Amino acid sequence: MKLGNVMGALFVAALSLGTAMAQEKTVTVGGAPMYPSKNIVDNAVNSKDHTTLVAAVKAAELVETLQGAGPFTVFAPTNKAFDKLPKGTVETLLKPENKSQLQGVLTYHVVPGRISAEDLMKMIKDGNGKATLKTAAGGTLTATMKGKKVEIVDENGGMSTVTIADVFQSNGVIHVVDTVLLPKA
Repeated sequence: MKLGNVMGALFVAALSLGTAMAQEKTVTVGGAPMYPSKNIVDNAVNSKDHTTLVAAVKAAELVETLQGAGPFTVFAPTNKAFDKLPKGTVETLLKPENKSQLQGVLTYHVVPGRISAEDLMKMIKDGNGKATLKTAAGGTLTATMKGKKVEIVDENGGMSTVTIADVFQSNGVIHVVDTVLLPKA
């Protein structure tokens, strides 16, 4: 092979790699890059802001589900969001005997499909200021706008604000929220 051909092949390979890296647009969450080529769980385990959520997903035995093909839209509460719950709530939910209740709370944060912030804002606009989302738990969430921020309201009237939107994953999208959403008891 001639040197020119080798150099040409290397140039094409470098160009392809550069294009692939440009498409791998990461968002930093909890001090860690979230890679669009990785799934929801593989990214979340690296976020120092989501250690409680990851522990809960493991305790609820939902790791395999959230590593599945999806697509899923996950409203991912931060550790600070879990800290807002009444004292002892997280510890109680993490007990093996409360696994089904924990699964219900966690799957209430999951909406089937890949809904970007742009999609969600369009749904809100088309719905005259509100968009109703059916969760994987079978409940509903209501999305509204407050200024330029998207707010998610649970069935009990609890409100959570999307603090980081459009963290794209290979099997969906994460929107980081500042409050845990609770299904109707």
